Amino acid sequence: MANHKATKKDVRQSRKRNERNRYHGKTTRNAIRDLKAVTDKAAAEKDLAEVASMIDKLAKRNVIHKNKAANLKSKLAKRVQALA
Repeated sequence: MANHKATKKDVRQSRKRNERNRYHGKTTRNAIRDLKAVTDKAAAEKDLAEVASMIDKLAKRNVIHKNKAANLKSKLAKRVQALA
């Protein structure tokens, strides 16, 4: 364990950020799963905007890479457009 006061603080901050990032990542994955299960196009389009926003926030916080965020949003948009 660290001995310097600033290093101890950094460890606390890192732990807190890690927990927050894991929570937001898991919440977003669940939202993606729920969006994939929707069969109604109108409901899916409404949900798509919310999920895309969540994905963008993860990319902004560097929880996921920006290209992964773009790929996820693209695949979800294609899936929603394919709904009849």
